Formats: sequence, C-alpha cells, structure tokens
Amino acid sequence: MELIAAKEENGWVLSRWDLTYKVGWEHIQKGVSAVYDFYSDPEILVASSPIKINSKEDIMNIPETMNLTIRGMSDIIKAPIMITFYNQMQAVDVSVAQVSDEFKNINYEKFNHSLCQYMDSIEIAMYRK
Repeated sequence: MELIAAKEENGWVLSRWDLTYKVGWEHIQKGVSAVYDFYSDPEILVASSPIKINSKEDIMNIPETMNLTIRGMSDIIKAPIMITFYNQMQAVDVSVAQVSDEFKNINYEKFNHSLCQYMDSIEIAMYRK
C-alpha cells in the first residue's frame, strides 16, 4: 500500500492510501477480519452506519455495499484508528488519533514509516484463502 496524503486535523492524522490493486468486497472483508482481533472494542461500520457483529466470522457475512470501516483502539499501533475501505476502488482512508509521540507533529515520511508496514499487512491479508 502506498501513502498518498496525510494531514493533521483536530488531534487526528487523516490519510489516504492507495492499494496495489482495486479490490472487491470479499478482499475488503478479509482485510477487516484479519485485524478485528487486534482491536479493543472494535466497531464495524457499513456504508458509514455502525452494525452489530458478534465475532470476526460475522464480517464475512456482511452484504456488499460501498464501503466497510473498522475502528477502535488498535493493540498493534497503540492508538485509536479508523480504516475505511471502498468497494471496487484502490483508496483507503485512515484516521489515527495523535495520542502518542509517534503520531504527533507528523510529516509524510514519519507517518509513512509509522504506519506503512501495518497497512501492507492488511493488504496482504486481503489475498489469503
């Protein structure tokens, strides 16, 4: 995944990432499902509306729509994060709270270094069987 843009706004880093390839709904579901267990109290949004799920397996049963979002406290990056995937597009929007030194006073290079491996791991998970 490639970082396209990043900016700071109201205590958050807002960023846009570009997937290597356009992805379909099943790929998005796999990516969200792969990170679900690594969030404290994760919330899933479908077309920007929260939905109730009981387990990560439920993610694979979400009917196809325009976008899928996972948000919550990431156990991996140790910050609140929201990731929105868009169906049939290469764009991914990511918002990370500036709660640690790693995400304060960011610039493109620093933010890319902080989050690129995490985002690449999600993209790889989209292609697992």
